[in-house]
Amino acid sequence: MSRPMMHMAIATAAVAACCAALPAGADEVVKIAFIDPLSGLMGSLGQNQLNSWKYVVNLANTQHWAKGYTFEMVGFDNKLSPQESLTNLKTVQDQGIRYIVQGNGSGVGLALEDAVGKYNERNPGKEILYLNYAAVDPDMTNSKCNFWHFRLDANSDMKMEALTTYLAQVKDIHKVYLIDQDYSFGHSVSKSAREYLARKRPDVQIVGDDFHPLAKVTDFSPYVQKIKASGADTVITGNWGSDLALLIKAAKDADLKANFYTYYAATTGVPTAMGASGEDHVYYVAYYNPNNEKFVGSDIIEGFKKQYNDDYYTIATYSGIRLLADAINKTHSADPDKVAFAMEGATVQSLNGEIEMRATDHQMEQPLVIAKWVKVDGKKVKFDQENQHLGWLTESVQPTYVGAQPTSCQMKRPAKS
Repeated sequence: MSRPMMHMAIATAAVAACCAALPAGADEVVKIAFIDPLSGLMGSLGQNQLNSWKYVVNLANTQHWAKGYTFEMVGFDNKLSPQESLTNLKTVQDQGIRYIVQGNGSGVGLALEDAVGKYNERNPGKEILYLNYAAVDPDMTNSKCNFWHFRLDANSDMKMEALTTYLAQVKDIHKVYLIDQDYSFGHSVSKSAREYLARKRPDVQIVGDDFHPLAKVTDFSPYVQKIKASGADTVITGNWGSDLALLIKAAKDADLKANFYTYYAATTGVPTAMGASGEDHVYYVAYYNPNNEKFVGSDIIEGFKKQYNDDYYTIATYSGIRLLADAINKTHSADPDKVAFAMEGATVQSLNGEIEMRATDHQMEQPLVIAKWVKVDGKKVKFDQENQHLGWLTESVQPTYVGAQPTSCQMKRPAKS
């Protein structure tokens, strides 16, 4: 074969290979970077949540939620560090990934929100959109709000509003102890608990207000001894991950009888730490409880358990992909600038009913649930957690308007392309 003919054959083969890899009409792949801890004390929590995103992405791809597009999750381990997260973000930028998701730690969330906003200002046409599924510091949708940030979870003030509305009716609460992680989110929880209880239950006494380092404490027994000594009948905490699991374990070991009202008792590791000792003593406030006849998603919970031998509880993953897919369908584009404008004010049907992404501050508005840790009965409590034969009984569903908060957000929006 002559040299020109050889070059032509190679070129033809290359085109054939390309066409085989990308057949006509193939879906465009939308990559989404997951930036959260996959190692250390919070690693098991992050792995559960990465798997939750992957499960919903596979569901969306199988059911063709976004016409002409498929989603792909790419995991990055930020080791719960804001600086490591910014390094991850630089890698995301270099790889041309246009969407990120993050949730564990508002310190990380605030750093990413700021960095994404600044990057997008410098790089028009290459914008990155940040879906926040669990970082709940109120500032992220108030004074620090940014057009490129969308929060899928309820913020900590919204949750405290719903929780204290419920607690206002619980007459056997007299002495409350507050314990939280020592960073922006933990201080927000403490501040709102004090403020809202004073407004709704002025008879309740705050007998302690402790802060501890994030993901550094391995023995909470000294804190539990202080709680016991205070005479508290109730503990309110925003702790999450290992900090909550170890706190609950120390309370169990010390035979602390106080009731715990939490934000994250349904997350990885905490159900096992509680076991039967937490029965009728531990509660959470969140946007979902699978044991609620008005909510849906049992097929997803069962499918996730079968695939990962783990519990699906972060339904913000479902809400986020549904919101993103609907915006792509509306705009016929996966460009973040077009998608962001389409998501503003959008309503979607999620596993907890119809929810709305508020346009003014990009805060998801949704009902909030208070649930109690009890034995599975196959009726009101069908799903257990971590094979403990205990699960969450819905005590109250607070309508969306109860948790809704005013916003101080003064959002700067880019020009529509």
